[in-house]
Amino acid sequence: MNDETAPQEAFDGATSGALSAELEPEFRVVSHAGARRGVRLERFFWTALKRLAESRKSTLGAIVEEIARTHEGAGNATSAIRVSCMRWLTEENAELARLASLKTVNSILAACPSPAFSLSSGKRILNFNAPFQLLVRQHLPQGTDGRQDLRLSLDLSLPEIFRNLDANLEKPVVTGFVLGAGDRRYRGQINAVRAPVKELELLIAFVSNSGTLPNR
Repeated sequence: MNDETAPQEAFDGATSGALSAELEPEFRVVSHAGARRGVRLERFFWTALKRLAESRKSTLGAIVEEIARTHEGAGNATSAIRVSCMRWLTEENAELARLASLKTVNSILAACPSPAFSLSSGKRILNFNAPFQLLVRQHLPQGTDGRQDLRLSLDLSLPEIFRNLDANLEKPVVTGFVLGAGDRRYRGQINAVRAPVKELELLIAFVSNSGTLPNR
């Protein structure tokens, strides 16, 4: 086994081990309103069932009893629990996919009363709100859409910002920035947060204070 294949084989082994643990069946006794019920489920479904119960501010026993009562006579209660878990997970994923979109990011920008913009991992301004456009018009030479010929620099690099977000549980990262257009520069400070999107790494930057720098 050479050095190149070893990491991949180690990863495959770890993944396989984690999957095997999730598929391991567990027998538990749950209770609700004085009634006890024994259920054997894979660990994956126990985890999903717990999350389902928490989302409804309920208990495992109450959820199991509700599922069993709703599907009484329709077959195996354990199968009904698995199907209910998978249906709930599918609905949750669909809702997250709806929220985790560029439309949501653009709505956040539009709702913000202060200047704000979205920034790609390639340091490209993808969208901005009306206050940011007004800021650019007031302090920098006007482009046709408010961002033409804009040059952006950050005190922290984008990789640093994303690393700080990862390390600090997504706490906003404060950094300085400079916008340049023509011979004018505009310096300010932003609070940067990770945008709720799945497709790409994206920041939402909220301008907190700023001022025009002398012409160079």
